[in-house]
Amino acid sequence: MTPRLERRSAQRFPIERALRLRSFNRKGIQQTGQGRTINMSSTGILFATDQQLIPGRRVEVTVSWPAQLNQTCGLQFVARGRVVRVEPGKAALEILQHEFRTARADRFRETSSR
Repeated sequence: MTPRLERRSAQRFPIERALRLRSFNRKGIQQTGQGRTINMSSTGILFATDQQLIPGRRVEVTVSWPAQLNQTCGLQFVARGRVVRVEPGKAALEILQHEFRTARADRFRETSSR
């Protein structure tokens, strides 16, 4: 068996966090949903979701970030990009834009699923 050639340009990190997603078509928001990240890199996110996403579709995901600003204010990682791969229960997003935002205390809490 020959070794598998790694084609990814960025290292992936196994980060499991809650996420919300919004997918867009030309008329605006088409669907919303939730999921969990499986792994992340500087160029992409693999996540679990029960949404039926379409390759090429524009998506925005908001991830509950584990670090806090000044140890007091929660953060969210917001990434916009396009769906590059779908599998049953999973999708991969190519990140085209990203930013960190402060999280309102009442909006998006990470809950442990373990």
